[in-house]
Amino acid sequence: MKLLITFSRKGGREPVIARIVKETGVLINVEKANIDSMAGEMLIDVPDEDASVVLERMEAAGVSVRVLEDAIVRDEEECIDCGACISICPQEVFSFDPDWRIRLHPGVCVLCGKCVIACPHRALSLQQ
Repeated sequence: MKLLITFSRKGGREPVIARIVKETGVLINVEKANIDSMAGEMLIDVPDEDASVVLERMEAAGVSVRVLEDAIVRDEEECIDCGACISICPQEVFSFDPDWRIRLHPGVCVLCGKCVIACPHRALSLQQ
């Protein structure tokens, strides 16, 4: 399950993810991170069966957590199945089905936004 976490560094520089991994034994995959001296935002992936315990521990540590069900959203009426998203996506979120229609695999999206920029019909958006 993908979780988007945001946190402030005003309270210190405690290694929250490392502590949660150590305490729970749940492996956390950091897929994207944007951290500066004041705050941070990370996209993490945790096993579905362990998501609730990680979410609970994150919130207890003062971290804001949002579950991302579908990271990328496609407007079916705007999409013309041109494939521009396929060629630009580094995670292979998009592919063609046997009928040459775009198929999404949102579970591997890391919210890079390249597909949103590349889409000529603005049919794609990121869940924020």
